[in-house]
Amino acid sequence: MEDINKKAPDNVAGREKTGMAGAGIDKGDNNRRLKVTVIVLAVVAAVLAVVFAYIWYDRQQMINDLTVDKENLTNELIALQGEYSQLSSDNDSLNVQLDREREKVDQLLVRIKETDAANRTKIRQYEKELGTLRAIMKHYIFQIDSLNTLNLALRKDAEQARMEAKKSKERYDELSKTTDEYAKLVEQGSEIKARGINVVGINASNKETDRSSRIKKLRTCLSLIENSIAPKGLMTVYVRIKGPDGVLLTSEQQRIFEAGGEQLVYTESREVDYQGEEVEVCIYYSQEQKFVKGVYTVEVYTASGLLGTGDILLR
Repeated sequence: MEDINKKAPDNVAGREKTGMAGAGIDKGDNNRRLKVTVIVLAVVAAVLAVVFAYIWYDRQQMINDLTVDKENLTNELIALQGEYSQLSSDNDSLNVQLDREREKVDQLLVRIKETDAANRTKIRQYEKELGTLRAIMKHYIFQIDSLNTLNLALRKDAEQARMEAKKSKERYDELSKTTDEYAKLVEQGSEIKARGINVVGINASNKETDRSSRIKKLRTCLSLIENSIAPKGLMTVYVRIKGPDGVLLTSEQQRIFEAGGEQLVYTESREVDYQGEEVEVCIYYSQEQKFVKGVYTVEVYTASGLLGTGDILLR
């Protein structure tokens, strides 16, 4: 019993030592696990910090890139505005289309300025619209160049046509002038002319005399010269006789004819059949009153004009 009682305290002491030793072991494990957990969390936190820092940097870089893209896009649109403003055409329909495209450029520029640079979708959409507007402008430039080329060709053709028309008119005027000259020459050449106009006094015995008291009538004779190109057929020869006082001798009823576009009173006339050969014509004038002394002047006409003049001195 004494042995047992003596050993009991030893056993109790042993168990106490064993329990303390186990508690120490558990506490050490917990500390190690806590340290590991802390280290893991720290590593995770560090990794997350790096990731977040990378994401933030990448986002900032993307925003910076998009901001640069927006600025470039804005500058390109401003340049496109300037290019559109320089486009012009004489074609009204094309000008209307150009105005419509200029309005689109202006509206797109306003939309870009109002859009946040971080809105990648909108920025990319505006880049596509800019490309479309630039392609449309190239098409209009091609159209305008084509129209300008066509207009230049048309103007060249028109100028050539004007020059040819001018030359044709000059040739026509020259030809007309030459034709008129020829016509005048022909007209002049076709005029019937006279020669040998002779005025004599005739007495009652039908003999020539220059004594006024014996003259019963005045006879005017002339020859119409041969002219193969002159008009042929019946024609009238007119005489206008003026007395010594310069007064035209006429019958009671004035007789009028037209010569060279002028109406004249004639003293006496005679119709002649002229066939281009020389023919002699004599025209007689008589009056109830006696002829007075002095110089009588005779003018001979046809419808074309004056043929010539003659005179006689009566004593």
